[in-house]
Amino acid sequence: MRRRLFRDEHEAFRQMVRDFIGKEVSPRYTDWQAAGSVPREVFRRLGDLGVMGMNMDAEWGGGGQDYLFNVVLQEETARAAVTIGPLRTHLDVVLPYFLRYADALQRRRWFAGLNSGALMTAIALTEPDTGSDLAAVATRAVLDGDHYVLRGAKTYITGGSLADLVIVLARTATDPGNRRNGLTLLVVEDGMPGFTKGRALDKLGLKAQDTIELTFDDVRVPVANRLGEAGAAFGYLTSNLPQERVAIAVGAVAQARTAIEMTVEYARLRTVFGKPLGSFQNTKFELAAMSAELEAAQSMLDAAVAELVEDALSPADAARAKLFCTETQGRVLDRCLQLFGGFGYITESPISQLYADARVTRIYGGTSEVMKSIISKSLGL
Repeated sequence: MRRRLFRDEHEAFRQMVRDFIGKEVSPRYTDWQAAGSVPREVFRRLGDLGVMGMNMDAEWGGGGQDYLFNVVLQEETARAAVTIGPLRTHLDVVLPYFLRYADALQRRRWFAGLNSGALMTAIALTEPDTGSDLAAVATRAVLDGDHYVLRGAKTYITGGSLADLVIVLARTATDPGNRRNGLTLLVVEDGMPGFTKGRALDKLGLKAQDTIELTFDDVRVPVANRLGEAGAAFGYLTSNLPQERVAIAVGAVAQARTAIEMTVEYARLRTVFGKPLGSFQNTKFELAAMSAELEAAQSMLDAAVAELVEDALSPADAARAKLFCTETQGRVLDRCLQLFGGFGYITESPISQLYADARVTRIYGGTSEVMKSIISKSLGL
């Protein structure tokens, strides 16, 4: 179906990203997967192209571009069946907190580096004993003069090994009446005494995206590194969730589209019982059904993206988009791998990689079960 989201400037950006990926990402991607990370110079190169600062104001050297540029970037990486390490998390999850809540001094300290790609970021919310229940965090920060003393541990931190700035969710006060009160965002800088980047976690998919554990052993974080107001973090996190969840849905739909295209091509070339795989009715029907389901997901997603750009997307509708698009992705990847047969189960198969990468989209950014809970509350249940 014809999409109506993009203008000429978005399509020009699409071509630039496509050229960059073809020249500088795809030829090296296998090496990045083996290393478990993307070289830092890749992000500096993206900074030179204006990608790292595309959502930042011109005052800080940015492009001031809208969220549709983020969508194009995700669609093009999915089209090439690659991921550029923690780039999506940096742009769609972490950077919005700096853009919304950094004060004037923090902007002068950090924004030039964020724009150039010299500074990479991560966000540390999840702990070993907590998952989606952010109000249950055990990491604590005690005020001591003009510093917070931070102690705790975080896990599953995307981009943690590359990060120069890590936004850490910590409890700075206790309110027996409401666990959501008293949570604060602190920016921990790489190299602060007591801040340790732990072991890399070996994941099922997303092999080129570093994911690690972090520990904070009485790290003295200046009050000047507090992002926003003390005790207000839960509201900040909630306000950014629609964009985070839409970003996950964008990747899910784009990757599912790539999987279908791969499978159609494979079905044309693969011979079974002396005939092309694509000539069998089951293959045709499976791919036709997947195509129809994908177009439904794309239409729903594009409507959500349009509302997000207008700052009108509700948390419940963001949850609906993430739930439907990621569940669609899971079904599509499973059926595509089935059509690839035994080759689909071999890790060198591109569909195998997409299948492994897809599994996490129904988990991070809020599990499918959490999405259903949010949606059901919007129904008055």
